This record gives sequence, C-alpha cells and structure tokens, in this order.
Amino acid sequence: MKTIINKVSILTLCFLAFSLVSNAQINKKKKANKDTENWRYEIECVGIGKPGTKVVRVWSYSKKATIAQTQSKKNAVHGLIFQGYAAGGQGCTAQKPLSNNPAVEQEKEDFFKDFFAEGGKYMKFVSMSGDNVPTVVKVGKEYKVGVVVVVMTDNLRKDLEAAGVVRGLSSGF
Repeated sequence: MKTIINKVSILTLCFLAFSLVSNAQINKKKKANKDTENWRYEIECVGIGKPGTKVVRVWSYSKKATIAQTQSKKNAVHGLIFQGYAAGGQGCTAQKPLSNNPAVEQEKEDFFKDFFAEGGKYMKFVSMSGDNVPTVVKVGKEYKVGVVVVVMTDNLRKDLEAAGVVRGLSSGF
C-alpha cells in the first residue's frame, strides 16, 4: 500500500511540474503576442539581397529582450506589407508598402489573424540573416532589439495577390 502511495505522489509531482512548465511557455507566447499586437517596431533597409528579397533591420520593443527578438520576423513582414521603408545607405532605395490600402488590415482581419498567428504563414517569407547578432538597447523600462532579417518580398506579394489581399501590379489603377 505504501509503494502505491509513493508512486501516486511521484506521478502527481511530475504532472504538476509539467503543468507549470507548460503554463510558463503559454504565458510567454501570450506576452509576446500581446507585445506584437501593438505593432511597435521600426524598419530600415540594411543592404541589397538576392533578387526578390529585402534585407532589413527591424527594431522591436518589449519588456523582455528575448520576446522582442522572437517577434522580429513577424514585425518585418508586417512592416513590408503596411509601412515600407525610406531610402538609406548601402544602395537602398525607398520601398513602398506592398499594400496601398491602409485599411486592408482591418478589412481582412481574419486573414491577417491567421497569417500572423504563432507559426503562421508569414514564417514562409522571412528568415534570419546569416551573421545576425541582435543589437539590444535598454530604453526606459523596456528593450529595443534590432535584428537583421531577409524577407522574400516577391513571394510574399504573389501570395497576398493570390489571397486577394493586395492588388496585382498588372491590375492597373
């Protein structure tokens, strides 16, 4: 009888430990998504990549530097769809946003909710730069983290056109 109680106790402790770790991971993802919902980031060109790609630095904000870093890919794709960036050094020319309709994010809310979900379709179009070391700056009570990423803008545009989110370049005015 005593061995059964010991086994049940051990099993219960393992279950509680697993639950606590799982809850911590879920809370971390919720926190990251909450920080991203505000879409607080800055985007700038840092160089010219392969044809059909853009190499950009995204500055993301969060109270935890690791969360800001993990949200950088999502922010980069969002930035190229809705903001674009100004011309800069290293041969960078200004990039207009892929969407010329500022209200499309609200009009296609369901599409973008799935698109930018954790592990969503946006991941297909972005990757970290090979020599990427994040730049971390403490700003007040939060961190500003700069990460260089590569966004496959041609493929992103084609996918958004196929989904009816943005108009094709050949659709005219």
